[in-house]
Amino acid sequence: MNNLGRGRRDKVQQFMTVTGAGEKFAIQALKATDWHLEGAFNVLHRQPRIEALANIKRLDELYHQYKDSHIDMILADGISYLCNDLRVDPQDIVMLVVSWHMEAATMCEFSRQEFVGGLLSLRIASLEKFRERIPFMRSELKDKQKFGDIYDFAFDWAKEKGQKSLALDTAIGMWQLLFAEKQWPLVDYWCQFLQNIDPTLSNYDPERAWPYLIDEFVDYLTENGIIQKGKSSDSSYKH
Repeated sequence: MNNLGRGRRDKVQQFMTVTGAGEKFAIQALKATDWHLEGAFNVLHRQPRIEALANIKRLDELYHQYKDSHIDMILADGISYLCNDLRVDPQDIVMLVVSWHMEAATMCEFSRQEFVGGLLSLRIASLEKFRERIPFMRSELKDKQKFGDIYDFAFDWAKEKGQKSLALDTAIGMWQLLFAEKQWPLVDYWCQFLQNIDPTLSNYDPERAWPYLIDEFVDYLTENGIIQKGKSSDSSYKH
């Protein structure tokens, strides 16, 4: 532990004091979570100590198979290779679910903490187990609560770094991807409607503009004969 900086030595000591873990496990757990104490505690709680230590080592090796040769991240090429080994298309919506589990900050990127921590949370410690868990992750889209969480995650995750708003073409692609699963019959009309407004969605205001935008969409559907409004203001969709 002497070769660690003071801040990291303090974290190792805190982890050992709180959990009773040995120094080796404490260092491995903290390394796996980029030295975040809370994340390291979660590693211990998810799995027995010996199992977690072995799995961290395996996942670290797996991470290095796909990480970029110049940057300590898995980037687009590495994700493409990973998808090939998982036998899924990189555009498959299940990769969005994978990113959600990893709590990835940016589309087409996985940090070591995101990759190792996310797979530990899924109790995955090998490529084979990862492949076996793909159907489970796909099934999570059918859970209403999880779909809502994945939906909320997707639109932050898809933003360009440093941008507060989402490019319209990216937002449309995300809606089409998400609602291909939910089979919302109005998704194509929604995307067509959005192409007639501010292309950056920069005027979005959750307290004001969004409800107004929905009202505008209903008017758009009515004007184009897609839905009919009755006297009671109920709307019926024309199939």
